[in-house]
Amino acid sequence: MQILYNFLAIIIRILTNSMSNVFQKKLSLEDENPVVVNFINYFILCIFSIPLIFLANIPITNINFIIYALLGGLTGAICNCFMVLALKRGELSVLGPINSYKAIIGLIFGMIILHEFPNIFGLIGIALIIIGSYFILETPKAFLKKDIQYRIYALIFSAIEAVFIKKVIILSSITTSFITSSFLGAIFSFIIMSIFSGKNFKIPSRKHTIIYILTAICFGLMTFTTAYVFRYMNVGYALSLFQLSIIINVILGYKLFNEKNLLKKLIGSLIILIGSATIMIYGH
Repeated sequence: MQILYNFLAIIIRILTNSMSNVFQKKLSLEDENPVVVNFINYFILCIFSIPLIFLANIPITNINFIIYALLGGLTGAICNCFMVLALKRGELSVLGPINSYKAIIGLIFGMIILHEFPNIFGLIGIALIIIGSYFILETPKAFLKKDIQYRIYALIFSAIEAVFIKKVIILSSITTSFITSSFLGAIFSFIIMSIFSGKNFKIPSRKHTIIYILTAICFGLMTFTTAYVFRYMNVGYALSLFQLSIIINVILGYKLFNEKNLLKKLIGSLIILIGSATIMIYGH
Protein backbone atom coordinates (compact mmCIF):
# COMPACT_ATOMS: atom_id res chain seq x y z
CA MET A 1 0.00 0.00 0.00
CA GLN A 2 2.89 2.36 0.77
CA ILE A 3 4.14 1.95 -2.81
CA LEU A 4 0.76 3.15 -4.06
CA TYR A 5 0.86 6.18 -1.75
CA ASN A 6 4.38 6.99 -2.94
CA PHE A 7 3.27 6.71 -6.56
CA LEU A 8 0.29 9.03 -6.01
CA ALA A 9 2.47 11.54 -4.15
CA ILE A 10 5.00 11.54 -7.00
CA ILE A 11 2.26 12.09 -9.61
CA ILE A 12 0.75 14.97 -7.60
CA ARG A 13 4.20 16.47 -7.07
CA ILE A 14 5.04 16.34 -10.78
CA LEU A 15 1.72 17.89 -11.86
CA THR A 16 1.64 20.61 -9.21
CA ASN A 17 5.27 21.55 -9.91
CA SER A 18 4.45 22.14 -13.57
CA MET A 19 1.22 24.03 -12.83
CA SER A 20 2.96 26.17 -10.22
CA ASN A 21 5.49 27.14 -12.89
CA VAL A 22 2.67 27.98 -15.31
CA PHE A 23 0.87 30.24 -12.82
CA GLN A 24 4.09 31.95 -11.74
CA LYS A 25 4.98 32.59 -15.37
CA LYS A 26 1.52 34.03 -16.03
CA LEU A 27 1.90 36.39 -13.07
CA SER A 28 5.36 37.52 -14.17
CA LEU A 29 4.10 38.14 -17.71
CA GLU A 30 1.32 40.28 -16.21
CA ASP A 31 4.06 42.56 -14.85
CA GLU A 32 3.93 41.25 -11.29
CA ASN A 33 7.28 41.60 -9.52
CA PRO A 34 8.95 38.13 -9.25
CA VAL A 35 10.21 38.73 -5.69
CA VAL A 36 6.69 39.76 -4.65
CA VAL A 37 5.23 36.66 -6.32
CA ASN A 38 7.72 34.57 -4.36
CA PHE A 39 6.76 36.16 -1.02
CA ILE A 40 3.00 35.94 -1.59
CA ASN A 41 3.37 32.24 -2.42
CA TYR A 42 4.89 31.58 0.98
CA PHE A 43 2.59 34.02 2.79
CA ILE A 44 -0.53 32.19 1.57
CA LEU A 45 1.10 28.89 2.56
CA CYS A 46 1.53 30.29 6.07
CA ILE A 47 -2.21 30.92 6.29
CA PHE A 48 -2.92 27.36 5.14
CA SER A 49 -0.38 26.03 7.67
CA ILE A 50 -1.82 27.69 10.79
CA PRO A 51 -4.31 24.86 11.60
CA LEU A 52 -1.51 22.30 11.19
CA ILE A 53 0.51 23.90 13.99
CA PHE A 54 -1.95 22.47 16.53
CA LEU A 55 -1.50 18.97 15.08
CA ALA A 56 2.28 18.90 14.86
CA ASN A 57 4.85 18.28 17.55
CA ILE A 58 7.57 20.77 16.62
CA PRO A 59 10.91 20.03 18.37
CA ILE A 60 11.84 23.68 18.99
CA THR A 61 14.43 22.69 21.63
CA ASN A 62 16.41 20.56 19.17
CA ILE A 63 19.25 22.77 17.92
CA ASN A 64 19.97 20.52 14.92
CA PHE A 65 16.33 20.73 13.86
CA ILE A 66 16.38 24.53 14.13
CA ILE A 67 19.57 24.81 12.06
CA TYR A 68 18.33 22.51 9.28
CA ALA A 69 14.90 24.16 9.27
CA LEU A 70 16.45 27.64 8.94
CA LEU A 71 18.79 26.51 6.17
CA GLY A 72 15.92 24.75 4.39
CA GLY A 73 13.72 27.85 4.59
CA LEU A 74 16.52 30.08 3.30
CA THR A 75 17.53 27.87 0.37
CA GLY A 76 13.88 27.25 -0.53
CA ALA A 77 13.08 30.96 -0.65
CA ILE A 78 16.17 31.72 -2.75
CA CYS A 79 15.43 28.79 -5.07
CA ASN A 80 11.87 29.85 -5.85
CA CYS A 81 12.89 33.50 -6.23
CA PHE A 82 15.39 32.56 -8.94
CA MET A 83 12.77 30.27 -10.50
CA VAL A 84 10.23 33.08 -10.88
CA LEU A 85 12.94 35.41 -12.24
CA ALA A 86 13.83 32.76 -14.81
CA LEU A 87 10.18 32.20 -15.78
CA LYS A 88 9.68 35.93 -16.34
CA ARG A 89 12.49 36.02 -18.91
CA GLY A 90 12.57 32.54 -20.44
CA GLU A 91 10.51 29.80 -22.05
CA LEU A 92 8.86 27.16 -19.86
CA SER A 93 9.74 24.47 -22.42
CA VAL A 94 13.44 25.35 -22.08
CA LEU A 95 13.65 26.06 -18.35
CA GLY A 96 11.91 22.78 -17.44
CA PRO A 97 14.52 20.48 -19.00
CA ILE A 98 17.37 22.55 -17.53
CA ASN A 99 16.27 21.21 -14.14
CA SER A 100 17.91 17.89 -15.00
CA TYR A 101 21.30 19.55 -14.61
CA LYS A 102 20.61 19.00 -10.91
CA ALA A 103 22.08 15.52 -11.39
CA ILE A 104 25.38 16.97 -12.64
CA ILE A 105 25.39 19.53 -9.81
CA GLY A 106 24.95 16.63 -7.38
CA LEU A 107 27.96 14.83 -8.88
CA ILE A 108 30.10 17.97 -8.64
CA PHE A 109 29.19 18.53 -4.96
CA GLY A 110 29.82 14.84 -4.32
CA MET A 111 33.33 15.09 -5.78
CA ILE A 112 34.19 18.30 -3.90
CA ILE A 113 32.64 17.57 -0.49
CA LEU A 114 32.42 13.77 -0.25
CA HIS A 115 35.24 12.81 -2.65
CA GLU A 116 32.78 10.56 -4.49
CA PHE A 117 33.68 10.24 -8.15
CA PRO A 118 31.28 9.16 -10.92
CA ASN A 119 31.51 5.68 -12.39
CA ILE A 120 30.98 4.82 -16.06
CA PHE A 121 27.21 5.25 -15.68
CA GLY A 122 27.74 8.72 -14.26
CA LEU A 123 29.86 9.69 -17.27
CA ILE A 124 27.27 8.23 -19.66
CA GLY A 125 24.56 10.22 -17.88
CA ILE A 126 26.55 13.45 -18.21
CA ALA A 127 27.07 12.78 -21.93
CA LEU A 128 23.33 12.15 -22.44
CA ILE A 129 22.40 15.39 -20.67
CA ILE A 130 24.85 17.35 -22.82
CA ILE A 131 23.52 15.72 -26.01
CA GLY A 132 19.91 16.34 -24.99
CA SER A 133 20.70 19.95 -24.18
CA TYR A 134 21.77 20.53 -27.78
CA PHE A 135 18.22 19.77 -28.95
CA ILE A 136 16.80 22.35 -26.54
CA LEU A 137 19.41 25.11 -26.32
CA GLU A 138 21.05 24.64 -29.76
CA THR A 139 24.16 26.61 -28.76
CA PRO A 140 26.40 26.81 -25.66
CA LYS A 141 25.96 30.59 -25.80
CA ALA A 142 22.46 30.03 -24.40
CA PHE A 143 24.10 29.61 -20.98
CA LEU A 144 25.01 33.30 -21.10
CA LYS A 145 21.32 34.24 -21.09
CA LYS A 146 19.93 35.51 -17.78
CA ASP A 147 16.94 33.16 -17.73
CA ILE A 148 19.17 30.08 -18.09
CA GLN A 149 21.56 31.38 -15.43
CA TYR A 150 18.68 32.08 -13.02
CA ARG A 151 17.34 28.56 -13.64
CA ILE A 152 20.72 27.03 -12.87
CA TYR A 153 20.95 29.06 -9.65
CA ALA A 154 17.46 27.81 -8.74
CA LEU A 155 18.34 24.16 -9.29
CA ILE A 156 21.54 24.49 -7.23
CA PHE A 157 19.61 25.86 -4.26
CA SER A 158 16.87 23.28 -4.86
CA ALA A 159 19.38 20.43 -4.64
CA ILE A 160 20.81 21.86 -1.40
CA GLU A 161 17.30 22.43 -0.01
CA ALA A 162 16.42 18.77 -0.63
CA VAL A 163 19.15 17.66 1.78
CA PHE A 164 17.93 20.03 4.51
CA ILE A 165 14.29 18.97 4.01
CA LYS A 166 15.28 15.33 4.43
CA LYS A 167 17.15 16.20 7.65
CA VAL A 168 14.14 18.12 9.02
CA ILE A 169 11.83 15.19 8.24
CA ILE A 170 14.17 12.73 9.97
CA LEU A 171 14.24 14.94 13.08
CA SER A 172 10.50 15.67 13.10
CA SER A 173 7.72 14.76 10.65
CA ILE A 174 6.31 15.50 7.20
CA THR A 175 3.77 17.95 8.66
CA THR A 176 6.42 19.78 10.66
CA SER A 177 8.62 20.01 7.58
CA PHE A 178 5.75 21.58 5.64
CA ILE A 179 5.04 24.09 8.43
CA THR A 180 8.66 25.17 8.79
CA SER A 181 9.12 25.42 5.02
CA SER A 182 6.06 27.67 4.81
CA PHE A 183 6.80 30.03 7.70
CA LEU A 184 10.57 30.26 7.31
CA GLY A 185 10.22 30.50 3.54
CA ALA A 186 7.86 33.45 4.07
CA ILE A 187 10.28 35.17 6.43
CA PHE A 188 13.27 34.78 4.13
CA SER A 189 11.30 35.65 0.98
CA PHE A 190 10.07 38.81 2.76
CA ILE A 191 13.68 39.74 3.48
CA ILE A 192 14.58 39.09 -0.17
CA MET A 193 11.62 41.19 -1.30
CA SER A 194 12.60 44.04 1.03
CA ILE A 195 16.18 44.04 -0.25
CA PHE A 196 15.51 43.79 -3.98
CA SER A 197 12.17 45.55 -4.23
CA GLY A 198 12.69 48.47 -1.84
CA LYS A 199 11.11 51.70 -3.03
CA ASN A 200 9.98 49.98 -6.23
CA PHE A 201 7.55 47.77 -4.30
CA LYS A 202 4.16 47.63 -5.95
CA ILE A 203 1.04 46.14 -4.36
CA PRO A 204 -0.11 43.18 -6.48
CA SER A 205 -3.13 43.74 -8.67
CA ARG A 206 -6.42 42.48 -7.18
CA LYS A 207 -7.40 41.03 -10.56
CA HIS A 208 -4.65 38.45 -10.09
CA THR A 209 -5.98 37.22 -6.73
CA ILE A 210 -7.28 33.92 -8.11
CA ILE A 211 -4.01 33.17 -9.91
CA TYR A 212 -2.06 33.90 -6.71
CA ILE A 213 -4.28 31.51 -4.74
CA LEU A 214 -3.99 28.79 -7.40
CA THR A 215 -0.22 29.27 -7.45
CA ALA A 216 -0.02 28.90 -3.68
CA ILE A 217 -2.23 25.79 -3.71
CA CYS A 218 -0.03 24.13 -6.34
CA PHE A 219 3.13 25.28 -4.56
CA GLY A 220 1.80 23.99 -1.24
CA LEU A 221 0.85 20.59 -2.65
CA MET A 222 4.24 20.39 -4.31
CA THR A 223 5.99 21.22 -1.02
CA PHE A 224 3.96 18.70 1.01
CA THR A 225 4.24 15.84 -1.50
CA THR A 226 7.98 16.50 -1.85
CA ALA A 227 8.36 16.09 1.91
CA TYR A 228 6.17 12.96 1.83
CA VAL A 229 8.22 11.31 -0.91
CA PHE A 230 11.51 12.22 0.80
CA ARG A 231 10.18 10.58 3.98
CA TYR A 232 9.65 7.22 2.29
CA MET A 233 12.16 7.21 -0.57
CA ASN A 234 15.85 7.74 -1.21
CA VAL A 235 16.35 11.40 -2.17
CA GLY A 236 18.33 10.51 -5.31
CA TYR A 237 15.61 8.17 -6.61
CA ALA A 238 12.90 10.71 -5.76
CA LEU A 239 14.69 13.54 -7.58
CA SER A 240 15.13 11.36 -10.66
CA LEU A 241 11.38 10.62 -10.73
CA PHE A 242 10.57 14.30 -10.25
CA GLN A 243 12.40 14.99 -13.53
CA LEU A 244 9.36 13.62 -15.38
CA SER A 245 7.86 17.09 -14.97
CA ILE A 246 10.19 18.38 -17.70
CA ILE A 247 8.07 16.61 -20.33
CA ILE A 248 4.93 18.27 -18.98
CA ASN A 249 6.67 21.66 -18.93
CA VAL A 250 7.62 21.32 -22.59
CA ILE A 251 4.04 20.47 -23.57
CA LEU A 252 2.51 23.23 -21.42
CA GLY A 253 4.97 25.77 -22.82
CA TYR A 254 3.88 24.81 -26.32
CA LYS A 255 0.14 24.77 -25.53
CA LEU A 256 -0.19 27.79 -23.25
CA PHE A 257 2.60 30.14 -24.31
CA ASN A 258 2.99 29.25 -28.01
CA GLU A 259 6.60 28.18 -27.58
CA LYS A 260 8.18 26.62 -30.67
CA ASN A 261 10.01 23.40 -31.66
CA LEU A 262 7.84 21.00 -29.63
CA LEU A 263 9.12 17.75 -31.18
CA LYS A 264 12.78 18.77 -30.96
CA LYS A 265 12.41 19.79 -27.31
CA LEU A 266 10.56 16.57 -26.46
CA ILE A 267 13.35 14.47 -27.98
CA GLY A 268 15.96 16.49 -26.09
CA SER A 269 13.96 16.21 -22.86
CA LEU A 270 13.72 12.42 -23.16
CA ILE A 271 17.47 12.13 -23.70
CA ILE A 272 18.14 14.44 -20.74
CA LEU A 273 15.65 12.50 -18.61
CA ILE A 274 17.44 9.21 -19.30
CA GLY A 275 20.80 10.83 -18.55
CA SER A 276 19.56 12.36 -15.30
CA ALA A 277 18.04 9.08 -14.10
CA THR A 278 21.23 7.21 -15.01
CA ILE A 279 23.33 9.56 -12.87
CA MET A 280 20.98 9.65 -9.87
CA ILE A 281 20.37 5.90 -9.73
CA TYR A 282 23.59 4.31 -11.01
CA GLY A 283 26.16 7.09 -11.29
CA HIS A 284 27.83 7.04 -7.86
